[in-house]
Amino acid sequence: MESKLFRVGIGFDCHRFDHSIQIDSEQNKIKLCGIQVPCPYKIIAHSDGDLVLHALTDALLGAMGKGDIGEHFPPTDQKWENANSETFVLFALNLLKEQAGTINNIDITIITEVPKISPYKDKFARKLSNLLSLEQNRINVKAKTAEKMGAIGREEGIACQIVIGIEISQSQRATTS
Repeated sequence: MESKLFRVGIGFDCHRFDHSIQIDSEQNKIKLCGIQVPCPYKIIAHSDGDLVLHALTDALLGAMGKGDIGEHFPPTDQKWENANSETFVLFALNLLKEQAGTINNIDITIITEVPKISPYKDKFARKLSNLLSLEQNRINVKAKTAEKMGAIGREEGIACQIVIGIEISQSQRATTS
């Protein structure tokens, strides 16, 4: 007999913007969900700075009880400098597959004043759908601002929070009376 274990994971990541250089926002791009998005600032990060994929990796790892992204890909290890963040997601996805697990749904909230996220929400969901081999209707992308409050409101950085639901198959032996 097989049963399903339902688990939930939460992922969060944030990165500072580098304000030291004036950049043409049409020339400069930051990576979000593996997609290049025009932005007036560069992201300060060890890897490629794709905070959505970092939060997604943490959400997957958390749902499985497998630690966090920093344990598996420490920022102190030069091996991960400028690394493509899709590598981190695929690692966590492989751990899920090893447990005969599947993703139920993903809810993503990107919090930033810049860049504007709304024009990219469908592209983000499509890209994640392909990366995860998951139906696009199971992925929800939301954009929020900080209403000009705090560090994000002052355009000092960008943040992302993700909630993910997974199922893990559990084989159970039938008991006889």
